[in-house]
Amino acid sequence: MRTFLLLLCLVSAVQAADLVIPDSVTFTRDIEFSNPDNQHLQVNLAQPKEGKGPFPAVVCIHGGGFRAGKREGYDKLLLTLAQHGYVAITVTYRLAPAYQFPAAVHDCKAAVRWLRANAEKYHVDGARIGVMGGSAGGHLAQFLGVTAGVPQFEGEGNLDQSSAVSCVVNFFGPSDFTKSYDKSVDAKDVLPLFFGGDLTTKRKEHIIGSPLYWVTPNAAPTLCLHGTADEYVAYEQAVWIVDKLKAATVEAELVGFEGAGHGLKGVPPEKTEGLMIAFFDKHLKPAAK
Repeated sequence: MRTFLLLLCLVSAVQAADLVIPDSVTFTRDIEFSNPDNQHLQVNLAQPKEGKGPFPAVVCIHGGGFRAGKREGYDKLLLTLAQHGYVAITVTYRLAPAYQFPAAVHDCKAAVRWLRANAEKYHVDGARIGVMGGSAGGHLAQFLGVTAGVPQFEGEGNLDQSSAVSCVVNFFGPSDFTKSYDKSVDAKDVLPLFFGGDLTTKRKEHIIGSPLYWVTPNAAPTLCLHGTADEYVAYEQAVWIVDKLKAATVEAELVGFEGAGHGLKGVPPEKTEGLMIAFFDKHLKPAAK
């Protein structure tokens, strides 16, 4: 897992260095959105140059096992989303082990509220905000989709705004941490850092931190994209959350990629991005009259 995290950071650095901003997009780095514990958390933001808006928005949450990763890894995705008519941000959140659950949740919700508080400045339609993330970021995105209005997860910053999201795209994120240890090659290393202990000492926290146990009929519509051969987050994790959402009468869909592992390596990015953007278009853009 250490090698995987190192590669993740290297990929993020290379992507940032290679970033080419399209003429149709305005891209702004390093905007502070929250300052819990003097951490000066920031977002990068992309928006369409043409049109007055307000535009729908997408919040992008990076992965990295809750203890690594950088927001810059999604900068290219921000540009793609802006080219499709979205204001998009990628979020820095506090990492384990220095900051344990629910600090990362607080930060992601703070980013959603910040976006709403600054909707006029960035031409955002605050009623149309979606969220996506991969791996740990997929978990956080899913968690936002099932815990709108739960006070213990709100954190600080712009508390006059809602942290609710209209829809979720979850790339291979876990849904039930109580069942992660036997089906993941690194859960025993990652989760005790995130929760401050393993299942024997912090079982309650593992339950509270699992999106599966927060599903209600008010949850946000969800698209899960997951490889069937994922060794880090078992494919069943996506099956469980989608089944429970459907049982609660929430729109939910799982697209499985046969034989793909964590990160959906080997699956053409344009295919997964196409599915994601189509889902966001369906839920965040008004139907043509």
